[in-house]
Amino acid sequence: MSETPSMNCIEIIEGELILTQRVIPSPLAHQVLIKVQAAGINRPDIMQRRGLYPAPKGASDIPGLEIAGIIVAIGSAITHLSIGDKVCALVTGGGYAEYCLATASLCLPVPHGLSFIEAAALPETFFTVWSNVFDRGQLRPHETLLVHGGTSGIGTTAIQLAKAFGANVIITAGSDTKCQFCIDLGAQAAINYKNLDFVSEIKRLTNENGVNVILDMIGGDYLPRNLQCLAFDGRLVQIAIQNGHKAELNLLPIMLKRLTITGSTLRARDDSFKNKIAQNLLEQVWPLFNTAQLKPIIDSTFKLKEANLAHQRMESSQHIGKIILEV
Repeated sequence: MSETPSMNCIEIIEGELILTQRVIPSPLAHQVLIKVQAAGINRPDIMQRRGLYPAPKGASDIPGLEIAGIIVAIGSAITHLSIGDKVCALVTGGGYAEYCLATASLCLPVPHGLSFIEAAALPETFFTVWSNVFDRGQLRPHETLLVHGGTSGIGTTAIQLAKAFGANVIITAGSDTKCQFCIDLGAQAAINYKNLDFVSEIKRLTNENGVNVILDMIGGDYLPRNLQCLAFDGRLVQIAIQNGHKAELNLLPIMLKRLTITGSTLRARDDSFKNKIAQNLLEQVWPLFNTAQLKPIIDSTFKLKEANLAHQRMESSQHIGKIILEV
């Protein structure tokens, strides 16, 4: 009797990332099985490890929301992908493993000239930025976007995408080095929030007009300050709450300036919603990799067995760009 094929993977056991083995999963009709070459590290992974962001019902409890690799098996309903295709994919879990299931419609081709490590840096951030900045935030050419955390994976992606689509970008970051990196990447201005009050700086930089869209991952006491930074008809998009989920809110500025406050989480949304984002990315964003308008920013790479070190790197907030696991 032959042994059941197994794979190395990372499990969360009592708040720790432990290298272990599991049976290699088999794809359902709408899925593909990917031999993972690289997987991205994201803040939701940190939250999941801490017990604050459990996997959605039906999703793998193995952490990891984005992968790049080679398709090795396909479901019975799949016609547009083939075994051997090089893809990157947004997944609801399972990325920290040698093999991972992915919904076929959420697989995108590895852009020409990019390595698997670079491709693994794309799905989570590009899906998130497109959905929140362009779909929810409705950022338009010549408008100004403020991004808090400009050197994060989300931040470096937002800078490049906004610039590519004709918008101006202002970022906040926690050091002069990080600010300069964002300027070099394409931001119009960068504010070191440890030395300067970003509200005053936004007013100065925009001649008191404010910004049109804010992408915020901080929350908490940033909320009232963000409202002060918004122009008339401005839109605040909340995608994380590192400073907490509660804040005091003055409704008057919202009424007087006709502001919109919105936000979202992506992981729990169904595949049909994510598929629309994937199609928009494939049609409108992926061609920009061929013209060198976009490039994934890689901070560092770690082996799968070093996942705990990768998390420590992210928790240090010293990183610039994406942290990647090589599988």
